[in-house]
Amino acid sequence: PTPQQAGDLLARVRARRPRVHCLMNTVVQKFVADGITAIGAIPSMTSSPDEIVGFVSKADVLVVNLGTLDADRRKVIELAVEVAKEAGKPWVLDPVHSDYSPVRLEFAKTLIARRPTVLRGNSAEMALFGDIGETLTIETGAHDRLTDGARTATVRNGHRWMADVTGTGCLSGGVIAAFLAVEPDAMAAAAAALAATGVAAEQAAEHARGPGSFAVAFLDALSSLTAEELSLHGRIDHEI
Repeated sequence: PTPQQAGDLLARVRARRPRVHCLMNTVVQKFVADGITAIGAIPSMTSSPDEIVGFVSKADVLVVNLGTLDADRRKVIELAVEVAKEAGKPWVLDPVHSDYSPVRLEFAKTLIARRPTVLRGNSAEMALFGDIGETLTIETGAHDRLTDGARTATVRNGHRWMADVTGTGCLSGGVIAAFLAVEPDAMAAAAAALAATGVAAEQAAEHARGPGSFAVAFLDALSSLTAEELSLHGRIDHEI
């Protein structure tokens, strides 16, 4: 999308307040929930096998993050993905640390075979998966590179302190999900979401003295970010 379209999508998220269900890294659940709330969506976080069907059924979008993974959570994730797929809901997969563990890598590949709407990870993680068809892939880094096989874009917003705060990437996955809930074009939704988190990070850094104060300022900036600011400061490059 153009920065103007990204601003329009932010306004749409704020107007619709989509429900985002997260099977999230337990280390960062509160930070991610606060970030999703700040951008204008409604998070839920339960991983109870007795409740997951109901929560995913009522959500607009699902996020699956493999940051803290065990046998029980794997079962819940598989069930949640099945519910989302059957209902035609978009879902985001973040295969955190798949490059650290063969067990985790095999589970990530099983989930990728279910065709997530968006797959996001760093360069080490994404190098493990190769061509995955029509799924939108995002390789995160100093700049975030997106491709769906036919189109490629780069989002150039952000700040170096994002790498010094645990959970900013996980939070970005939640914001991507919120935008997916209001925009069926995954490329447009994800690029707009990454621009939004990046612009908010740039604004937060202006008021912070280091990573600790930046984390708080980042949530403030996500909450106060306007569509006009995103349209003005978003930097999204498209490749032909």
